[in-house]
Amino acid sequence: MEKVKKPELGLKASSSERQLADRLKYRPTVFEFFTSEADFTKEGLKRLAYALELVKNEATSRIVLHHPMRYKGEFTELVAPQKTFPELCRFIRQSTEDLLQLSFDYDVQTLLHGSYARHTQKMIALYPSLAQARAHVYATLDNYAELGKDHIMFENSFSPIFYYGEEEEDRYIAARGYRLAFDVSHCFIRAHGSNQALTASLQRLKKQVVHYHLVDSFGKKHDSLELGKGAIAWEKVLPCLNPAASSIYEVQLRDENDAREQVASYHYLMKIYDKLNEPNSIN
Repeated sequence: MEKVKKPELGLKASSSERQLADRLKYRPTVFEFFTSEADFTKEGLKRLAYALELVKNEATSRIVLHHPMRYKGEFTELVAPQKTFPELCRFIRQSTEDLLQLSFDYDVQTLLHGSYARHTQKMIALYPSLAQARAHVYATLDNYAELGKDHIMFENSFSPIFYYGEEEEDRYIAARGYRLAFDVSHCFIRAHGSNQALTASLQRLKKQVVHYHLVDSFGKKHDSLELGKGAIAWEKVLPCLNPAASSIYEVQLRDENDAREQVASYHYLMKIYDKLNEPNSIN
């Protein structure tokens, strides 16, 4: 019987003092910084480095730096054509390099999205074909994988490019040898709410996953629910997780300065773990 990953308290926040104070009182074992455009000025990078040191000193050295989602209102899509979006592409390159520099300096991790979903289709339409758009993204990921080495990981979406949940695509991604971040809800949405497809994908990619975003969903839209509030079968998901990987609860908060839904998700998953480890339980 494979070892079941014991849930850990993984929390997410920006570098704001108020959010940091709230998260650090829980002493998380994993911490993920959600960065924004404002973090990539000279002062912003200093502030982020200070926050990173604070978390390392007071809580954990297992830290992930999440690449910013937007730049001047546009999603930071790797598929964005340089000719049409020169400033966006410049920001994506520079911000990724900035995060990787911090990751090498402080021995932490950078998380980069292979794609998002909201503007991906609009940008794919600027290429002669989906195949060419896809080839551009994978060439870009190859470059970043080489640049970031063991300090970079790539996260899935539910767009037509860089998603998990279909066997052919999973095996294609696995063959490229990337270090992966697996957002459970994104895969579930891509699989149209199929727990069977979700667990199959988790098993296929298990060895290459280094970080999980644990989020519930009903599988119809990007709803980012607290664990136990959606349709994901966590008692089936938990045994499929790589026990060596880190994880956080990337759930929607009622108040960004209060992590209670993240913490409640951890306690919910601990109950599932305890139940799976009861003497008479069958995994």
